[in-house]
Amino acid sequence: MKIVRFAVERKVRYGILSGQSIQEIQDGPFRSIKPTDQYHRVGKVKLLSPCTPSKIVALGLNYYNHAQEINSPVPDAPLIFLKPSTAVIGPEDNILYPPTSSRVDYEGELAVVIKKPVWRVSVKDALDYVLGYTCFNDITARDLQGRDGQWTRAKGFDTFAAVGPCIETELNAGSVALETYLNGELKQQGNTSDLIYAIPELINFVSNVMSLLPGDIIATGTPSGIGPMYPGDTVEVRIEPIGTLRNHVVKNGA
Repeated sequence: MKIVRFAVERKVRYGILSGQSIQEIQDGPFRSIKPTDQYHRVGKVKLLSPCTPSKIVALGLNYYNHAQEINSPVPDAPLIFLKPSTAVIGPEDNILYPPTSSRVDYEGELAVVIKKPVWRVSVKDALDYVLGYTCFNDITARDLQGRDGQWTRAKGFDTFAAVGPCIETELNAGSVALETYLNGELKQQGNTSDLIYAIPELINFVSNVMSLLPGDIIATGTPSGIGPMYPGDTVEVRIEPIGTLRNHVVKNGA
């Protein structure tokens, strides 16, 4: 099942996506999914980020080939950092290129969307707290990341967390192919079977640090092939069972 969040008639709603049709559901999808008799055409609504996380917990160096790419040792525990909720944008939204950076990179990822509050869950029970999965672009000001020595500024600009286009609730996330395209050219190609720390391990680790709330996101890390993008570029993260997350890079303030 594909869950979307969308705007129509100046109101925000959730629905079930099937082809080019959206069936509205009552309230949100986190307690229970109750379809209504209201339908909308995809072309008649504005798709938004499929959830509104209180926080995004992201992973650094969680693919072996990415660690090799940047000549970094494999971490002996998940390397987590936070992106603010104010960084979230949805499909087709603009990524604002900040004037303080001269290199902004794409990082295509699979993201986990949390269904219900979780604190200190076991690896065995971790997937019981997952609503589904979505595409994620962990946009990064690479030059600022190197300059600062920590990642908050480089990862935290408004528009630096692209999410969407939907939440796929029925997915074997242990082996999912992921691709990132820049202006139609394939740049990243990976599979979640190559993750250093698998999704249940990540949920267990993070929930032993902080409580996770409904709609929160864990971005599971990016494979090799990261690189720069510039104003005028279009970047796409494609995960076949989920769809394509497409965004456009513009100068900040454009």
